[in-house]
Amino acid sequence: MDDLKLDRQLCFKLYAASRQVVRAYKPMLDGLQLTYPQYLVMLVLWEWDESAPAQPTVKALGERLLLDSGTLTPLLKRLQSAGLVERRRSAADEREMHLYLSEQGRALRSRVPMLKQQLLCEQGVDTRQLEPLRSQLDALLLRLGERLSE
Repeated sequence: MDDLKLDRQLCFKLYAASRQVVRAYKPMLDGLQLTYPQYLVMLVLWEWDESAPAQPTVKALGERLLLDSGTLTPLLKRLQSAGLVERRRSAADEREMHLYLSEQGRALRSRVPMLKQQLLCEQGVDTRQLEPLRSQLDALLLRLGERLSE
């Protein structure tokens, strides 16, 4: 019966760690006027700004973030209202919505590294120690993704 104790549940540890990370990021993100999900969207769009996929669509963003369009659409509308993102219908297929950073969205990127470094220092995090954990989580996500798509 030890298997049913809360502290033995990997899912709980992942959930609790995720919540704590989001809480730790909150002051930094408040300074940027972003929520954590909006920050994740901006991270992807900053990546795409450097090396855009062939189709920078809401669908591609959802696949990258493991989120559905019903979750992304209101989030993207708020980012657009804030002047950070532009959404344009595809000329080839009106059903597709393409995403682009605005100049303001590009400029926001320069503020993030300094704030993120400050956050990590305040938490006493040695980023080199996190690499093995990141690799293990990548492998776990891959396995779970394969199982869920079967």
